[in-house]
Amino acid sequence: MTDAVTAPAAAAPPAAPPRLPSALALGWSRAGVETRMFFRERDAVVFTFAFPIVLLAIFGSIFSDRLGGTSITASQLYTAGLIGAGVMAASFQNLGIGIAVDRDDGTLKRLSGTPIPHSAYFVGKILQVLLVAFLEVAILLAIGVAAYDVRLPSDPVRWATFAWVFVLGITASSLLGIAVSGLPRSARSASAVISLPFVVLQFISGVYIPFTQLPQWLVGISSFFPLKWMCQGFRSVFLGDSGAALEITGTYELDRVAMVLAAWVVGGLALCLMTFRWKSRRDG
Repeated sequence: MTDAVTAPAAAAPPAAPPRLPSALALGWSRAGVETRMFFRERDAVVFTFAFPIVLLAIFGSIFSDRLGGTSITASQLYTAGLIGAGVMAASFQNLGIGIAVDRDDGTLKRLSGTPIPHSAYFVGKILQVLLVAFLEVAILLAIGVAAYDVRLPSDPVRWATFAWVFVLGITASSLLGIAVSGLPRSARSASAVISLPFVVLQFISGVYIPFTQLPQWLVGISSFFPLKWMCQGFRSVFLGDSGAALEITGTYELDRVAMVLAAWVVGGLALCLMTFRWKSRRDG
């Protein structure tokens, strides 16, 4: 009697690799990591979060006279200008320094070698920037309203203006921050390389010194960069029609504000695509 030949069992098909979460979900998770890391770094918090608040308290307490025969006080002018500076600090300065540090310590190199989409890293950074900028604006406005008689607009059109100036300004500043993150040669030099030009830009962009007290050639330089136009847009929201008399042209030029900020969004994106690197210079 012959033994029955049994057919070998069919091999089970290989298990499909686990599906990764979406880039948005990974970016949201990364945003939590980025936010915790940001608030643990005291120097980052001081320069991007507390710095404009401290300056508002100092300048607002020292200068309280009315300006140019208007009902606007110097402290109200500083509040509007420092909102623009705070938004740019939270985006341009925060991203520029943070990405330079990530590149220097190898974080970017490790992330680029994982299956996680590269976009998730930037989504996390952008969400962290939006949170810090929102908190910055809220605290500056709270101080301005409580201590310096800043009046929140009741006109929805002015709030709409605030929204598009905020979105265009933080987008342009974030893209520029990503682009300049490649300039520092190391993490140690990142703060000096990125913070110093930003501080200078604040002094020539109408944040601390009114344009009427600046030489024309400095006004021309500041008009090339987005901070001047961000502050001008925010002044239109929080100072109203009476504050327009303090502008160089006697008007807020909101159409030009939108045009310049939109141009910097396009230009900043082009700079990012041309200059961004995942590896540090010593890695080639």
